[in-house]
Formats: sequence, structure tokens, C-alpha cells
Amino acid sequence: MKLWEKNFEINKEIERFTVGRDREMDMYLAKYDVLGSMAHITMLESIGLIEKDELVQLLAELKNIYHACENGDFVIEDDVEDVHSQVEMLLTRKLGDMGKKIHSGRSRNDQVLVDLKLFTRHQLKDIADEVKSLFDELIGKSEQYKNVLMPGYTHLQVAMPSSFGLWFGAYAESLADDLLFLQAAYRMTNRNPLGSAAGYGSSFPLNRTMTTQLLGFDSMDYNVVYAQMGRGKMERNVAFAIATIAGTLAKMAFDACMFNSQNFSFVKLPKECTTGSSIMPHKKNPDVFELIRAKSNKLQSLPQQVMLIMNNLPVGYFRDLQIIKEVFLPAFDELKDCLQMAAYIINKIEVNEHILDNPMYDPMFSVEEVNRLAANGMPFRDAYKKVGLDIEAGNFVPDKNIRHTHEGSIGNLMNAEIQQLFNSILSEFHFERMEEAEEALLS
Repeated sequence: MKLWEKNFEINKEIERFTVGRDREMDMYLAKYDVLGSMAHITMLESIGLIEKDELVQLLAELKNIYHACENGDFVIEDDVEDVHSQVEMLLTRKLGDMGKKIHSGRSRNDQVLVDLKLFTRHQLKDIADEVKSLFDELIGKSEQYKNVLMPGYTHLQVAMPSSFGLWFGAYAESLADDLLFLQAAYRMTNRNPLGSAAGYGSSFPLNRTMTTQLLGFDSMDYNVVYAQMGRGKMERNVAFAIATIAGTLAKMAFDACMFNSQNFSFVKLPKECTTGSSIMPHKKNPDVFELIRAKSNKLQSLPQQVMLIMNNLPVGYFRDLQIIKEVFLPAFDELKDCLQMAAYIINKIEVNEHILDNPMYDPMFSVEEVNRLAANGMPFRDAYKKVGLDIEAGNFVPDKNIRHTHEGSIGNLMNAEIQQLFNSILSEFHFERMEEAEEALLS
């Protein structure tokens, strides 16, 4: 069944090529297609295009289809083109010609737009929840090991004193900034395109404000042409938010792999969190962090993939946009998987509390000595030269009792402020509006 089918049959090879992976991708969108249809027909009844008794029957059957999606029982049949066709066909099988009325005032163009937005905002909530789980683990570890010093590096050379409090806390604050990108992506996503039809509106007196409220959107995409132009743009903006979080994960994973190696031995992964070698019996490989790094680097390419598909398209709908779904829709599960694994492994990671027993790290206290001499009246450049000469002569004896007190330093991590920043950003998403609207539709 094809919603556009008339009195001819399309070439089977052309059909295979044009449908592509759309049925597979549409399974991500199925229950959201149902929600969009529920809001749309409720609005159609309010403007007299569906009778009240028809609305009652259609909503009841759509709820059944929604629950089938939730339970994993929904399928798109082989001879059905897409999720929109499948839902309409199920309604028509059950309710007859009444099921054919649900498409009035809609095009598959605005139907897939609203499906994508409903799907994406739920995925963004899931991502935000997983980011919070990792954030909490990082802040917890930062507090737990705030007094354990470690070398800080520049140019991969031992530089100055750092601490595990700083290292864990840095990635926590990075996630707070990443959450700002996610919030911006959510706000741009959470606008209603329904009623834009094929991108030029409808002669039916549609009530777009009503569907906006029914679906819990913050507002609508007002201009119907712009609503259609949002296809691809939304995915690109969300992809940048995904890539930003993935960038934090990739950097943290690289650090963890390096610090876990025997040459550093700063951290240790429990043996049950590592894999072995088929030939070297001593190996305990940090495969989890290596795969997080690789998957996160892959996710950082997502914005470019989306841009290259949609960048040179003029105004209006084009079938090119179908291909964006193939790279965009699966990306959320991959990022969530990486966030879950990162939170799990950070919780299990063990810290070496005796790194500085090794005298090779003594030079990292050189700046502390320079500052001590300068604070006692010696000109900074003279102090710098004296300490440098002492190190070269082998006469440098570090004072490892460092005293950093300024905001954000070893002795003043400001974790409470970082926590407050994160929670403040998270609270501004207002996911509850989305959830309340959808619960009301399904009740």
C-alpha cells in the first residue's frame, strides 16, 4: 500500500532503491507517528472534518497501535512503504473508510517532521539523564580523591601539580557546558511543524495552536515554508549537541587509557572490566575506554554527515532528506551506550594514591618553589633562574605540601558550584511539559 498510489504500478527495482532502509528507520518513529496522528485528528474533529463518534473510535484504535509499538508488536509489512502508510492501513482494516480521514490537512512531509521532533525530544531527555548519571559519578570521584595529587602535563611533559579532584571535576564541568548545547538543541527541536503539510500550508482551517498544545511543544514553527526547511536543520543542530558530549567522552577515554598504562599507572581498572590477550597472559586491556573513544570520535562526525546531505538543497522537500535518518536516528543509542559504560567504569576505577613517591615527578613542584621565593621578596626572574639551575645540578628538593586556595584550584575545587551550575541548566529543559501532554493524549 502506498498513500500516493493511483492506477499504475512502480518498477520493483525503483521501489527497492527509493524505499531503501526507510522501513527499518521508521520503526524508531512508529509510536511518535501515532501520537502525532492522535493530536491531528483531535484537531480535525474540532474544525468539523471528523465526527465526534469517529474521533472516539479512531483514538481508541490509535492507542492500541501505540501500545503495540511500546510492546514491540508493531511491524511495517513488506508491501507497505512506510510507518505512515502502516498506521493508516491498520486503522482502515479495523474501522473502514473512517481510517482514511486521518490524513486530511497533512502531508507525509509534515508528518515525518513531527515524528522526528517527538522522537528527538525524547531521546534528548534520555541523553540528559545519562549525562547526569556520568556527571554524578565524576563529582563523587572528585570529592573522594580531592587530596590525591597527580602530575599535570603540558606538551605531554610533566608540568605542575594537579589532583584527581581536578581531573574528575574538570570532566564534570565539561558535561555542564555540554548540557547547554543539549538544551539549545532541545528548544529548537521542541517546536511544532504539524499543519505545514507539504511545506505550503492547507486550505483547511487547521488549528495549529491546538496541536502545539496537545503535543506539549513550546511553540510552533510559525512559517510553513520554514517548518519544512527545518528538516535537516534540526538534525544538524542536535548532531552538534551529540558531538559536543562525544568530544568530552573521547578526551576522557584517552586520558583513562593513558593513565591506565603501566608507564603511568595512575589508575587501575578492575580485572572484570578489562579484556585479555590471546597470546600475552599478562594483558588487561582497557577496551571499554578504547571503544568509548572510537564511538565518540565517530559521533563527532555526525554534524558533517548531516550537513553534506542537506547543505546544497533549495527550499522545499527532497528525497535526499530520507538518508539523514540512517545516520541520525541510531546515533542516540550509541551515545547513550557510551555514557552508560563511562559512568559504570568511572564508578569502578581505582586511583593510585602514591604516584608522587616516584622522584621522577619532583620537578613538577618547581613552580611552587619559584613562587615561594618570589613571595619572600626575590624577583620572579631571579627565582626562576635559581630553581632551574638547582634542578640541572640535582640540588632541587621539592616541598610537596602545596597550598592552592584560589577558586577552581587544587585546594578549592568549587564542586558545589559546578553541581549547582549543572542542576540549574538541567532544570531549564522542562521535560515535564512534554511528558504531561503525552500522558493526557494517551489517557
